[in-house]
Amino acid sequence: MKEFNWPVRVYYEDTDAAGVVYHSNYLKFMERARTEWLRELGVSQQRLREESNTVIVIASADIKFMKPAKLDDCLTIKATLLSSGSTSLVCEQMVQRENEDLCSARVKCVCVNSTTFKPQRIPAELKSEMTL
Repeated sequence: MKEFNWPVRVYYEDTDAAGVVYHSNYLKFMERARTEWLRELGVSQQRLREESNTVIVIASADIKFMKPAKLDDCLTIKATLLSSGSTSLVCEQMVQRENEDLCSARVKCVCVNSTTFKPQRIPAELKSEMTL
């Protein structure tokens, strides 16, 4: 998959008292980018749950904070698929401000049954849209 980019502006609600993005909000930005990447591929997470009884959960995230994002910054959240297995996929994500790296993460996502939360195969609809 080629790199997917999603723009985000930093709002007051994203920051701490110093006007710096609160650390957990980088995860929210990355989640939004992965969701929008799926939408661009024509995959609805709601439809996956309803039709395949599948939800995508995060199994792990290795995050590196390099520089702070601040109030009113315009950021680009990048997502690149690194690998995909039968039940999981790994994405490299980057938060940038004007091509300056602020935060990076390697995120492992797993498809699970929405009732039992046991791993299950990535639905064919999703698998066919992902290309490395």
